[in-house]
Amino acid sequence: MKKMQKGQKVLSMVFMIYLLCFVFRLFEYFILRTDQTWIGEAIVHKLIGIAILFIAMKLLQFTMKEIGFSSEKILRNLIKGLAFGIGVYIVAYAAEVLIVVSQGRFDSLQIYVSTYAVDQNIGRQTAVLFFMICIVGNIVNVIMEEGIFRGLFTRIFEQKYSFIVSAFMASILFGLWHVVGPVRNYFDGASSMGGMIANAIMLLVTSALVGFKFALLTKMTGNLYMAMGDHFVNNTIVNLLHVVSNTSADEMMFLRVSIAQSVSFIIVLVCYIQMHNKKTYGESNHSVL
Repeated sequence: MKKMQKGQKVLSMVFMIYLLCFVFRLFEYFILRTDQTWIGEAIVHKLIGIAILFIAMKLLQFTMKEIGFSSEKILRNLIKGLAFGIGVYIVAYAAEVLIVVSQGRFDSLQIYVSTYAVDQNIGRQTAVLFFMICIVGNIVNVIMEEGIFRGLFTRIFEQKYSFIVSAFMASILFGLWHVVGPVRNYFDGASSMGGMIANAIMLLVTSALVGFKFALLTKMTGNLYMAMGDHFVNNTIVNLLHVVSNTSADEMMFLRVSIAQSVSFIIVLVCYIQMHNKKTYGESNHSVL
């Protein structure tokens, strides 16, 4: 299959790939329910998603570099992404601990493996095997989601639209990708209709904003690796490091995640605007000269 010409079947191509990935996601969440087993990770559809990613890449004749998997600055950008993610979560955890301390309820910070369940963490595993599963599962997750949404989809969209528009559309799809959890909770009787709608909207908006941040990071660095590092920290740390009070654990997790993502989004947006303005200014000066 030849590379698509500008504007040719862009939306239909993305929709078909997205729908195929989404069907496997629904199958795992509603039928296999791998994340509710001892594995604690919905990893099957993400492994399939990686296969879909590379099949689509070959059919559309995109190179690894064109979708963001370049061979340059891999370790450097991964470390930058990990450091950036850890940095903003230090701020977020500090804010949460200060609030719990001010309420006289702080007990400790504890490390163990839990499973994220929309608005809380469930489970408490301390065996090395579960730490390994958590880490491997999240590595698979970031390869699949960054490769599909920030790599392939943005690259396809850019054949017709500007980068910002392409990143926005891919981010909306990324937000919709995350509403499966609340929908399953409703059908399982674990939440009301109102709860499902509220959680779905919350996840759609926050995931779309986070996805847009990852798109900006990818644009600024020229590859997916810094976004992958930041994404890995974002998904992993809330399942490993827990704020324990004298009543329960992670009661203010949503606040913690909101602080981390708000701070990181503002930083990335400001850096992107500065870089874009500097590039535009440089090009205008060059054209004058």
